[in-house]
Amino acid sequence: MSDQKPQGPQNNNDSPGNKPGGEGPNNNRPPQNMMSRSVMGWLLLGGLAMLLLYLMTNANNQAVPITESEFMTYARNGDFDSNIAIIIEDERMIGTLKKGIQPSANNSTNRVMTIISRETKADIVENLRTIEKDIKWTESPGSSVMLTLAVTWGPVILIAFLLYFFVFRSIRNAGGGPGGMLGNFGRSKHKLLNKEHSNVTIDDVAGIDEAKDEVNEIVEFLKNPKKFQRLGGRVPRGVLLEGLPGCGKTLLAKAMAGEADVPFFSISGSDFVEMFVGVGASRVRDLFKQAKESSPCIIFLDEIDAVGRRRGSGFSSGGHDEREQTLNAILVEMDGFETNDQVIVVAATNRADVLDPALTRPGRFDRQIQVPLPDVKGRMEILKVHSRKIKLGPDVDMEKIARGTPMFSGAELAAMINESAISATLSGKDFVEQDDMEEARDKIRWGRARKSHKLEEEERKVIAYHEAGHAILMYFDEHSEPLHKVTIIPRGPSLGATYLLPEKDRNLSSRNQLLARMRSSYGGRIAEHMFCGDMYNGTAGDIRMATNIARAMVTQYGMSDKLGFQFVGEDDQRQSWERGDSMSNETALLIDNEVKELIDRTYNEATQIIEEHRDQLEALAQALLKYETLTFEEVKKLMDGEDLDKPTVSDLLQAEQDKMQKSDSDDQQKDQKPDLGDDTPDTPSIPSPA
Repeated sequence: MSDQKPQGPQNNNDSPGNKPGGEGPNNNRPPQNMMSRSVMGWLLLGGLAMLLLYLMTNANNQAVPITESEFMTYARNGDFDSNIAIIIEDERMIGTLKKGIQPSANNSTNRVMTIISRETKADIVENLRTIEKDIKWTESPGSSVMLTLAVTWGPVILIAFLLYFFVFRSIRNAGGGPGGMLGNFGRSKHKLLNKEHSNVTIDDVAGIDEAKDEVNEIVEFLKNPKKFQRLGGRVPRGVLLEGLPGCGKTLLAKAMAGEADVPFFSISGSDFVEMFVGVGASRVRDLFKQAKESSPCIIFLDEIDAVGRRRGSGFSSGGHDEREQTLNAILVEMDGFETNDQVIVVAATNRADVLDPALTRPGRFDRQIQVPLPDVKGRMEILKVHSRKIKLGPDVDMEKIARGTPMFSGAELAAMINESAISATLSGKDFVEQDDMEEARDKIRWGRARKSHKLEEEERKVIAYHEAGHAILMYFDEHSEPLHKVTIIPRGPSLGATYLLPEKDRNLSSRNQLLARMRSSYGGRIAEHMFCGDMYNGTAGDIRMATNIARAMVTQYGMSDKLGFQFVGEDDQRQSWERGDSMSNETALLIDNEVKELIDRTYNEATQIIEEHRDQLEALAQALLKYETLTFEEVKKLMDGEDLDKPTVSDLLQAEQDKMQKSDSDDQQKDQKPDLGDDTPDTPSIPSPA
């Protein structure tokens, strides 16, 4: 995207750039002035809160007003604290009673105050002298009652005036709409884009052809609506893009902005929600108001599940929290479109299952576009798009990379291309090679290789046999996916890995393929127990995977002879508290027995395969200890009894040490060589006589 600010339509003064809440450059209010007003407003609110807190906490410490006769009665009875002097001012007299004496049941303070006059002040002092009690007093000019009231209530009046000036006055000047310091919360926080501000076009989107066709139709709707109205059709009101993270939903929206020559309002679902109740609904109304004034246009709501979740699914009291009010506003606004309002709402989410049914019904979101993970062909197209600016070597095989990246999203493929370019640059290469692509793929999917992580020799041996067990089963099991690579280099949380290279993307898995996947997961445990004489906790992930496959075959796929063709799993469409017991105790016991029978049978089959190829597993494990990483071609050579012509790990380490020693030696010779520099004359040297 361009760094310059989006320019709104400038054909009149009512363009979104001039509207409150728009982000176009036609908004002439300086950002610094708006920021300073906002800061001042928050300071005023904070000051008011502190003042109210002060008045509330000190209310009980104020003196209780009483009459002059009551004050003198306390004095004659000796009820005043002898350690605290009575303060006699020109217009009032304040005293502190002893502990336990309270002048009022509604106030816990023991301080009393009475109003006097200048004329009676001398008589009061004389009366205090005649009282034969231990009473202390002091005379003070004091302050007038009016001054006391001014000091007490002056700040409150001042803050109230400032609040009126900054808040209510600005709201009134804005015509009662969103304005002023607090009114800014009700403004939409969208971004306004036009064709010239988006450098993403439909050609930058690859691997999701069906979604691209839908986007092209929407662009055509906006460019030529009469073409579709000729036969009585209408422009779709809403389009919901649904797919996993990184599949290209936001990229499609950006391409839409780049192709359609109409205003493009972009906002995230979380931007509607604030700490104040009603702000989200106000922002929705403001957004749709500006969109209707800029028709034809597109509204893009990214991550709509932030405000569009199913109502009544939470535990909020009353059921009408801020999020639901925002959702109600969206529903009302989408129903309020006129037939001539050429406004299309495009929303994106990766959790369509949690959206409210009223939001996803036809009439609001007429079209729901699935943005799936790309297949092999789609991954090749995505790799070609993102590698257009990358210098690739002659050995780079895009088809092999696409086959080796199943379940990769478009975002992951783009990150992989970028990582390969970074890796090649750090290695000092002139172009990206196949090895850089392989390393980048492994880094994106499983994490960076922990080459500095030193393992004990016994642990390296266990890991080597573990991975060799997986590789042997993948190599010799006819129903398994082809082996791609096996390594004992720690990467991410794993200490080793065995990689597959599917020949093609599979949308369906047969019973034999699922059983082969279970057998290959047992290879690590079987090899450990057979060659190392013990069992280790590194197989926890393998056990979990095999158990999940077996349970799914029994409870979901109907692949159990005893349970037959029935579903006995949990219903994910219902909330957790709505789910009851989905099966009887007898059925649960039958499921457990079927799962155990599947696991035991496939475990025995995997053990038999490894027993038949025990020598090949031993050779493969020793090669892993020697080379650490083996490709399928190298594994095939080992299975055929051939030797590998490649440097071992020890050879590579020795070469690296020799290189470092040579570099240190060259640096020392350079430091010892005299630097003639400027002391060397420019005249040619004269050869010495023979």
